Amino acid sequence: MNVAPASATAVLQAQRVSKWFGEVIAVNDCTLALGPGVTGLLGLNGAGKTTLFKMLSGLITPSQGEVLIRGHRLRRDVGLFRRVGFCPESDALFDWLTGREFLRLMVRLMGYDGAEVDARAGRALDLVHLGDAADRRIGAYSKGMRQKIKMAQALAHDPEIVFLDEPLNGMDPVSRREIVALVQRLGGEGRCVVVSSHILPEIETMTRSIVLIHRGKLMAEGDITEIRDAIHDRPTIVALTSPQARRLASSLAGRDLVRGVEIDEFGRVVARTDHAVNFYRELPAWLLAESLPVDEIETLDDNLQAVFDYLVGG
Repeated sequence: MNVAPASATAVLQAQRVSKWFGEVIAVNDCTLALGPGVTGLLGLNGAGKTTLFKMLSGLITPSQGEVLIRGHRLRRDVGLFRRVGFCPESDALFDWLTGREFLRLMVRLMGYDGAEVDARAGRALDLVHLGDAADRRIGAYSKGMRQKIKMAQALAHDPEIVFLDEPLNGMDPVSRREIVALVQRLGGEGRCVVVSSHILPEIETMTRSIVLIHRGKLMAEGDITEIRDAIHDRPTIVALTSPQARRLASSLAGRDLVRGVEIDEFGRVVARTDHAVNFYRELPAWLLAESLPVDEIETLDDNLQAVFDYLVGG
């Protein structure tokens, strides 16, 4: 699977970036172009996600290649760092400060002063639902609250590009829902949000746009369905529930986009297609033309787990 070339209109670009530490190659020759919206960076632990994040955000210099923001070289224009927010996976918090004091410090380090500092710190605390704990010391925060305060500092200066490295670690279910909704909202506002995770369902709750990284190399980039559709030697499997299952199966069997049809043990019509995007585009017209009722449609393997397992060899 080829990764798309960098685009001149992209918000964030990586041009053939690599990073090695001695003889260990952490990231190898990655080219990437990201625009507004939420993108999931997916890979196993040790795949190179955090190293790639740190290069894209300017925290470390690539051993080779360039990172660009709006066409400008990140490491050569210090002013660009104000357009980037970074929430790291690991903790490096000042436990003796309260959440509010910590955020005020972070905002001041971004160059703000006066009333703007308090206003931005307050807004960031509200964004992550930490207002009630703002004046408690960070040392008394739970793991989930520490995750939230890290997110708050990444957002307090209103960045255009936001990196969230394993942001849901240690959060309870309610906090997870809150943060997922926040991530979706940030993407909907037109920010470029990049979220990393090794847990596939987490990414699926936030976005359909993904980048797969494995052993330091980018393996695929794009919409999950489009990536899945490009794997021609493993057809997409679609299950349709209908009160007229046999007539529906007969109708689908003659279609060019359908590779095979059967009725499973649950009475569902199971179709296989090499072209899922076009299949879903044409299906409503087929059903209407023949007055075929369908109560439910389920794609049995059009998910990140199926795509990832296939690309990394199971």
